[in-house]
Amino acid sequence: MTLLLDSAKKSTVDVRPTRPRLGPGRAIPYGRVLGPVVVLAAWWGASAGGLFDPRLLPAPDTVLAAALDLIERGTLQDSLLVSLQRAGIGFSIGATVGIVLALLAGLSRSGEAVVDGWMQVQRSVPTLGLIPLMILWLGIGETFKVVIIAIVVAIIIYIQTYAGLTGIDSRYVELAETVDLSRARFIRLVVLPGALPGLFVGLRLAVTGSWLSLVVLEQINATSGIGYLMFQAQNYAQTEVIVVYGLFGFVSDGLLRLVERKVLAWRSTLSG
Repeated sequence: MTLLLDSAKKSTVDVRPTRPRLGPGRAIPYGRVLGPVVVLAAWWGASAGGLFDPRLLPAPDTVLAAALDLIERGTLQDSLLVSLQRAGIGFSIGATVGIVLALLAGLSRSGEAVVDGWMQVQRSVPTLGLIPLMILWLGIGETFKVVIIAIVVAIIIYIQTYAGLTGIDSRYVELAETVDLSRARFIRLVVLPGALPGLFVGLRLAVTGSWLSLVVLEQINATSGIGYLMFQAQNYAQTEVIVVYGLFGFVSDGLLRLVERKVLAWRSTLSG
């Protein structure tokens, strides 16, 4: 009888309800490439089936052949180097200004009062709409292109970094005051780690914004660059050349994601 009771108790204890998994599960290796591969396969199949007009959307093999032709002629490399120089200078200036302004506004009430208001106003103004004004002020050379890219990048990075700074839990600030951290150590140990996730989101959005701005800017009084190459392709109905440009944004975002994963390896999130 005792044995029966013991076995009954064990069976009662061992039977537990299965808890549902609420998270997204384990990360799929190279999962972020899966979506583009599916789209590419569907695109290839639709093109092979004659569903797409090749004059409007050429097949992937046509785009690949156009890319290889541009590389063989050196046109793509030369245009890319010119565009990277413009975007790199503007991005560096804009990122520096955006981060400095975000730190001023996020770490000081007086800085917030001075900086945040006009940055929020600037955010609501379409930056590309400032092109005529910048040409009037700076001329139609390279300077206005760099300045426009810098403004686009600075606004994006400021908004995301400032949101990251102001979103830091106040209990961490109280803890830092309790252990008597200096201002410098507080910024290094609490502020910067707390703001890094927002900063990386801003960097990724800013890279995309700089590429998009570059397409427009390099169609104005330019004789080189990716945007100029796309403008020429549009004039000659070379759709495959325009499609090649989309790869740069995807590659840039992928590289930043790798850097983000390395820098924020200490953080445990649903993204893995």
